[in-house]
Amino acid sequence: MNIYEFGILGTFSSAQRDALAASIEEMITEFSLSLGEHVTIHDSASIAGRDKSAAFVAAYFGNPDHVDADIVKDIVHDNAPIIPTLAPTDNFDTHIPAFLQTLNGLRRRDDDPTLTELTSAMLEAVGLLRRQRRVFVSYRRVESQSAAVQLHDLLTARGFDVFLDTHDIRPGDPFQDVLWHRLSDSDVVVMLETPNYFNSKWTRQEFGRALAKEIHVLRVVWPDHQPSRQTDLATTIYLQPGEVTADRLIIPHKASEITLAVERVRGRSIASRYLSITGRLRSDVQKFGATVEGIGAHRAIAIRLPDDQRVWAYPVVGVPTAEVLNDIANHAQQADQKKIPVLVYDHVGIRTTWCTHLNWLNENIKTVQAIKLSEAAWRLAAWEG
Repeated sequence: MNIYEFGILGTFSSAQRDALAASIEEMITEFSLSLGEHVTIHDSASIAGRDKSAAFVAAYFGNPDHVDADIVKDIVHDNAPIIPTLAPTDNFDTHIPAFLQTLNGLRRRDDDPTLTELTSAMLEAVGLLRRQRRVFVSYRRVESQSAAVQLHDLLTARGFDVFLDTHDIRPGDPFQDVLWHRLSDSDVVVMLETPNYFNSKWTRQEFGRALAKEIHVLRVVWPDHQPSRQTDLATTIYLQPGEVTADRLIIPHKASEITLAVERVRGRSIASRYLSITGRLRSDVQKFGATVEGIGAHRAIAIRLPDDQRVWAYPVVGVPTAEVLNDIANHAQQADQKKIPVLVYDHVGIRTTWCTHLNWLNENIKTVQAIKLSEAAWRLAAWEG
């Protein structure tokens, strides 16, 4: 039985189909999933036989003849998600059927032949990647503030929620508390490694705490700078002489390369953090005799307690919100899990006021319970459903 199913519909070349299938396979592998065993990719010939209990999304490649429109209508009728996608110069009104035009389309980029952005959007739709797209920019103001603001704006235009200390901390807020909170809620840290990056205790702490939270780092190394060996494990883009202007801006094509790299690193980062939470949860519950029975859609895991109760736990990367709790409650209801689902999160770095807010939600919302990872075994050992 597949947990996730994907559809590729419309008009596309064999190269586009193969590229999208390869990108999906690469990203799901990061979650320890495999094609055939956990995931199926359908086309127009096989999609009628899809498992409607599996988490599903389809990409519709727009075309003026509206190929596969009838199939897409059936999917829309089932309330399953569809992502309309177009080439850079295609006309949305002519290439996308009218009944899909209420949906936002994804315009493919010429510099993205592997269809990374479309793959990410599809994995978000089935719950493997979270919908919150958060990036933290770490930099030295005296050396790279202009480039940091430039990347902030480019990534924001690409649908990311980007944290930049000069833009995103309100007057009167506790600066470091907010900064660490936002770091904890980030998918990727974009680190502008200039010659004096590690000469500041603040940037050293940002880099170190990102690694402590297992957040992947994309380092952008300044021209003619020998990067620190501390960052050797980070995904790296080297800037060459001439790729940074006199105004300390990154030339456009290189800046575009960085934004696309963030998309790729983000998938690996979320998968790594999710698997880390899952692994620790599995280890901790086994200490009191519980077992992990398997996985379900939307990254849920089934835990069998010693008294034979089954609890569905949803490991969450980043900072839980009321919206996330609502999503989990809906997923549990759709899967007919019957019992109250449990949201498991790592509270380290999250502001105390936010943890208090989550406690209040726990006391007042009984359809889902949020549990700190460090307390999960303690709480589940006394679980009464």
